[in-house]
Amino acid sequence: MDAAPRPLTEMPDPQYVMVGEGYRIATYSWGDPDAETVLAVHGFSSSCRDNWVNTGWVRDLTRAGFRVLGVDQRGHGASDKPHDRRAYEMRAFIDDLATVLDTYLIDSARYLGYSLGARVGWQLAVDRPQLVTRAVLGGIPDGTPLARLQLDQAKAYVADGAPVTDRVTNNYVTLAERVAGNDLSALVALAEGMRFGEAGDPDPSRPPQQPVLFATGSEDAILPRSRRLADATPNGTFVEIPGRHHFNTPGSRDFRAVGLEFFAAD
Repeated sequence: MDAAPRPLTEMPDPQYVMVGEGYRIATYSWGDPDAETVLAVHGFSSSCRDNWVNTGWVRDLTRAGFRVLGVDQRGHGASDKPHDRRAYEMRAFIDDLATVLDTYLIDSARYLGYSLGARVGWQLAVDRPQLVTRAVLGGIPDGTPLARLQLDQAKAYVADGAPVTDRVTNNYVTLAERVAGNDLSALVALAEGMRFGEAGDPDPSRPPQQPVLFATGSEDAILPRSRRLADATPNGTFVEIPGRHHFNTPGSRDFRAVGLEFFAAD
């Protein structure tokens, strides 16, 4: 019997960073510690491994001479997964990343984010501009993150396996169950915390001032609204990733190519 295929990049053991409320955030590092750092932040119900390792991003970034610092956001991967929706306000996600960079003694970094990770990246670049030199924001939600997810159906599914009839909610549930180690109760709490916390919509009147590449799949329903966010950003550039929808854009070779070119332009 043939051996299982080797991963694109070896996954190191997580290094844990303690953040507010005593939660542990799993972090991973590849490349020369003295090289320019790319902080890689995944999307909802995904993980560093799923979004950035298995898709070839870490391999290509390290080959290009960058150090990659990846995180599993709270509620995901090997990080702690509280079930309290109050643990998932936008401020907490931003503080987590600031603490991770401080722990690694990194003053500023390039930022790579997708979906929820892109929404967090927008806010990090606005609220803590000294931490982000430039950013690639893929599939950035145009409004409050996860606002399209039907919480009542997601909760019923977690509680007793009730069928999910809403298409968008079913897509998220299917994605969540595909990623090993996901805790659906924690992810529903995250969706609820984002809905009722202080996330808010990205404010086009207060955009990031750094160079930002916005990239969204041509089949993604949020495409026109992501484009409008790019238009509102003084140093924003928009690229449409051909033939991709919201859930498979991270694995696009085209996405990787434009992202690496953008990071190298500094």
